[in-house]
Parts: sequence; C-alpha cells; structure tokens
Amino acid sequence: MTLMERLYKKVEKNGFVCVGLDTSLDYIPEKMKENKSICDQLFDFNKEIIDNTKDVCAIYKLQIAYYESYGIEGMKAYKKTLSYLSENDLLSIADVKRSDIAQSASQYAKAHFSGDFEADFMTLNPYMGMDSISPYLEFIKNNDKGVFVLLRTSNPGANDFECLKLKDDSKLFYTIGDKLKELNDKFVDNSGYGPIGLVVGATHKKEVEKIRKRYKNMFFLIPGFGAQKADSLNVYNLLNSLNGGVVNSSRAILKNYMNYEDGQDKVGFYAREKCIETRKEIQDNAIL
Repeated sequence: MTLMERLYKKVEKNGFVCVGLDTSLDYIPEKMKENKSICDQLFDFNKEIIDNTKDVCAIYKLQIAYYESYGIEGMKAYKKTLSYLSENDLLSIADVKRSDIAQSASQYAKAHFSGDFEADFMTLNPYMGMDSISPYLEFIKNNDKGVFVLLRTSNPGANDFECLKLKDDSKLFYTIGDKLKELNDKFVDNSGYGPIGLVVGATHKKEVEKIRKRYKNMFFLIPGFGAQKADSLNVYNLLNSLNGGVVNSSRAILKNYMNYEDGQDKVGFYAREKCIETRKEIQDNAIL
C-alpha cells in the first residue's frame, strides 16, 4: 500500500482531522510537569494527546519550531514523538517548511525522511523554484514519502507575494500550483492522489472551490480552522467528498482541556472531544 493510499484510508476511517502537536510548555498542566525533564514534559503531553485521538484523526503534524525553541531537550521530545507515532502505525507530518536547493535540499530530505527525525511527510516552501522541490523526489518516487508544498496560506500576509499578478493576469500561486500538479501527476496512485500535496488555507472564501477543482488529484493540508476561525464551509469546499485533504487544528485541540473545571485531569479526553467536534462541524456542511 502506498503512502497516499494509507492516508486516504485513514481519512476514510477516522475522518480528516490533523492534530497539530505544536506543543508549548505553557499548554501543559502543572501536575504533568512535576519532576520531569523538558523532554519528558513535552513527550508525555504529546503521548496523552495521541493515545486519546488516534482513532478520531488521520494524521499528526509537528511544527518543529516549538521543539527547536527548547534546544536539545525539545528535539529529543520531537524525536520521541515521531518514533512513537511510527511504532503505532500512525502518520506524521514534519512541519519544517524547508526551502533550499541542490545538496542542502538533499540533506534536509535525508534529515526528515530518514534517521532520528524521520516523518512520513514534510512541508516545503517553493519560492526558490522547482529545484528546491526536485531533491525530494528521490524519497517520493516510490510513494513511501510525501510533501505538502505551500500554495495559498492562511495568514494575512499571504497576499504580499502569493497573489501577485503575472503578465497573463493570473496569480503567482496558481503558476506554482500548476508546476507542482504537472510533477504530481506522474505519481498518482489508486487513491486518486499523488504524494506531492499542497498547503491551502481555509481563510480565503472566494478561492477555495476554484483551487479544489484545479488541483483535484492533489491532497491538501488545510490550516486556518480552529484558532484562525476559518469558516467550516470553506474547509468543506477544499475537501473532495470529505476526503482529499486533512484539516489541521493545533491549539484548539491541545488547549481544549483549559475550558473545563476538571480539564487538568482529562487532557486527552477533551482533546478527543475537540477532534470529534471539529469533524462534525465540517461534516454537517455535507448535509446542507
């Protein structure tokens, strides 16, 4: 089974939620920190979230900045979390947004697709050109690794560059997407998707349907729902019959326990409840 077939089936079975393990020490209850190293605090919190959500989400995304900020201890927790996911046959995204070329890009691919920091997918920034993507093909070509490349991101500043108009009056991000689509089409498998996916934010209401139609064989990583409060209908329109994409939610899931009096004793339970709630809110649009 290819990686994309695994992801497609995970979404089919568990729903499209991607749990963002963007873990800060500020999110961890004090009683979970007692007499532990920073590594163990971060990992034990992540493990609690994973153990309680693994049957109601499709994949986990680790934003590496949260771990790098704690130095060696943080990166040890990053490694332990990725290893734990792999040991439990759960899928992972290394949210590293690498952007480099030639041997540097090859080394980034090696770092995040093998060894201590191995993940199933990693995120890439394409703004140095297609030679910042091609070094990853060595790992992608056998359909056992994949990438999500920034296309139309959810942040307000995305308009500064992504939406620049070209001579033919099209927007820059469509040119990038078209080039990536051409590459991805070579690897499409029985799931109907290829391993080169796109990061498409759900905060741009006027564009979501056009983007989904234009890149129908590309899997989407969809940020913006949750803390950024993107409309659930936008998210639904970026999916293909509730598949073809994963919807990331980080803080809204990790910190959900803070909304309840007994939350510190039920961190995983309330993370699970938020996953289910997120899935239901978006699925309800299929009924409308």
